[in-house]
Amino acid sequence: MTKIKELLEKQTPQKLFLCFWMYSVLGWCYEVFLETVVYRWGFHNRGNMFGPYCPIYGVGALLFLLCFGWLMKKKDVKWLNIVKPLLIFLGCMTIATLVELTATYILEATTGSWPWQTYARYKYNFEARIALSTSVRFGLGGLLFMYIVQPFFDWLLAKPKKRTLNIITLAVLAIVLTDFIFTKATGYTPKLAEAAMFIHHITALSF
Repeated sequence: MTKIKELLEKQTPQKLFLCFWMYSVLGWCYEVFLETVVYRWGFHNRGNMFGPYCPIYGVGALLFLLCFGWLMKKKDVKWLNIVKPLLIFLGCMTIATLVELTATYILEATTGSWPWQTYARYKYNFEARIALSTSVRFGLGGLLFMYIVQPFFDWLLAKPKKRTLNIITLAVLAIVLTDFIFTKATGYTPKLAEAAMFIHHITALSF
């Protein structure tokens, strides 16, 4: 509770909400970049709704802030400053891996699958739920997040006035809720979208 109170003292609920969705969008972009550019597997939606976001990255980002925000503030202890990057790396890697593993079971129970089953192609993986290479990248991403990205977001979100920030928050909330309702109403899943695209390509080739 103390850590949550400290987090809320620095970040308002509106800022935390916007950070959550900004990191969700960044996570989606990261996933798509890996699949289309790095691995050349082709594009498919890495999220569970129509919009370009992976909420699991938002969850991970808020947990990073909650668990390591206090550590980033401590700058008066020399030895801690030396080992801090290693602690952040290992901590973020562990938390992100646990979040990802938990998410696969939740998504499997609610939707029947999870978007990152491509982990089965990685050499070291556990049931295509988590993989060593991605866990290491999460640790590196955690370092980038804590030292560069989050300070930038803090600076960016400090610019708008409170009223403007409230309007932006409500707009993002409306977009996400609309997407969620539409997704549930249509029964959309990434796998169904891929199947529809495949059928479309086959039909086009037939003519």
